Amino acid sequence: MTESSSSAYTPPKVWSWNKENGGRFANINRPIAGATHDKALPVGRHPLQLYSLATPNGVKVTVMLEELLELGHKGAEYDAWLIRINQGDQFGSGFVEVNPNSKIPALMDHSGPKPVRVFESGAILMHLAEKFGAFLPADAGTRAECLSWLFWQMGSAPYLGGGFGHFYAYAPTKIEYAIDRFAMEVKRQLDVLDRRLADNQYLAGDQYTVADIAVWPWYGALAKGLLYEGGEFLQVQDYANVQRWTDAIASRPAVKRGRMVNRVAGAPSSQLHERHDASDFLTKTQDKLQAAD
Repeated sequence: MTESSSSAYTPPKVWSWNKENGGRFANINRPIAGATHDKALPVGRHPLQLYSLATPNGVKVTVMLEELLELGHKGAEYDAWLIRINQGDQFGSGFVEVNPNSKIPALMDHSGPKPVRVFESGAILMHLAEKFGAFLPADAGTRAECLSWLFWQMGSAPYLGGGFGHFYAYAPTKIEYAIDRFAMEVKRQLDVLDRRLADNQYLAGDQYTVADIAVWPWYGALAKGLLYEGGEFLQVQDYANVQRWTDAIASRPAVKRGRMVNRVAGAPSSQLHERHDASDFLTKTQDKLQAAD
């Protein structure tokens, strides 16, 4: 008998918070917003200040910034500060001022007369695309296609991360119904992408856009079995067009750099905890810093 069928759960009339029932992330999950402690955010020398971690949502923004720099947009220079969400950095007072939702990534744009805060990864991508006139098509039809796929990702990823990823990899008990429900939805999403990419080089057509930059860190990583150790379970190799697309994006120099920023897992040579200058990729990855100690 499976865990899901061994006992029935009847919700109480009024829900109450059980701190002991949160699984892997119980120490940082709570049903209220706001800061838990006073902590100012650091500010570097560049106009753009990013506070993030190399989760898929964080990678979107560092890839976008590195792509802008690759195009020669010097105004896209940025400082990337590490926010360790497993330690609750996102609940510091300074971070909450930038993002009241206490999620990474969060951006402060100091390039104008008045600082501008931007939170939610999709909003940050659009802010940067419009600011620099890049990766957002000018043609009305192609732009609409691009934005449709961008917002598809924003709406779909919670099923992948909070749904499939949570119940398959992180939940304290394996619930058959929940895993089946979200696995079905994630495979449907992969099929949506695969069908679109059968006749299109990129999601908006023949142009690489913010849509690809948004979708790739989630579904590209999934297609390579890098998320939740769920590749075999979901048979991700069957989505040949997604595989072609993700390999093409992964080979881009800016994408390779963007994946490294604020990364705290994997090979030390792939981890650049903070990024303040282009030279940091050569001198301040964790393998270099460890060798210098």
